[in-house]
Amino acid sequence: MARLRDVVFDCRHPASLARFWAAALDGYEVAPYDEEELDRLRSLGFSGPDEDPSVLVEAASGPRLFFNLVPEAKLVVLADP
Repeated sequence: MARLRDVVFDCRHPASLARFWAAALDGYEVAPYDEEELDRLRSLGFSGPDEDPSVLVEAASGPRLFFNLVPEAKLVVLADP
């Protein structure tokens, strides 16, 4: 039996979208940042978690949610009825 492990979302602001879904879904939280991860972000030119280009939201059970920064705008195309 297949099991869904990860779901990846492309977005313009990963931190805010990750916080929204962590609050909206029971049992999910934004993964904590340790000092090593904060140092890694700073070395890449990001000032902190709010600028992280890839944010993880996880729960004790259920798939992990990754929110990744992409530069292009999103486009929704509606099919004719």
